[in-house]
Amino acid sequence: MAFVVVYDACVLFPAPLRDILLRIAVTGLVRARWSERILDECFRNILEQRADLKPTALMRTRELMNRAIPDCLVKGFEDLIEGLNLPDANDRHVLAAAIRTGAQVIVTFNLRDFPREQLAPFGIEAVHPDDFVVDLIDLAPGVLTNLVVEQAAALRNPPRTTAEMLDVLRDQGLPQAVAKLRALFGQEPTW
Repeated sequence: MAFVVVYDACVLFPAPLRDILLRIAVTGLVRARWSERILDECFRNILEQRADLKPTALMRTRELMNRAIPDCLVKGFEDLIEGLNLPDANDRHVLAAAIRTGAQVIVTFNLRDFPREQLAPFGIEAVHPDDFVVDLIDLAPGVLTNLVVEQAAALRNPPRTTAEMLDVLRDQGLPQAVAKLRALFGQEPTW
């Protein structure tokens, strides 16, 4: 059975990273979870930084995310929030969602906001998305290389080669994962 992960809003914010994380979840390697509150934070920040995007298009993306991953929405965690202690009180809802859903991992860029000593009593660990993807490459290298090829092939505006997709993922904060993927491809992919 796949382990349960909660994706924090910050890793769902950049579209290419969100795409690969969702593709990973669709494979069943992990059981990805998030809450409506996590999605509210993510899409609110996208709208603030990308005024060129239409709210209706982002709402559709949100709906497609929720449909793509069965049972992804964590509910009934709100009563846990007040009893939790984190450096940033605004992150307590993420930990509460992780506790409620029985997650082993919170995937986040904000590792300092989820100190080990505050997560350990719940059997949860905060993991940087680069480390998360590296671990999954070690677990299922063929699956991950196929996902990147599929991700590149799905892009139309602008179209991207697999090599270009790897550059994008590197720039999204996955340098170690991209280095491993390039090594698996055996050379710089040109397709």
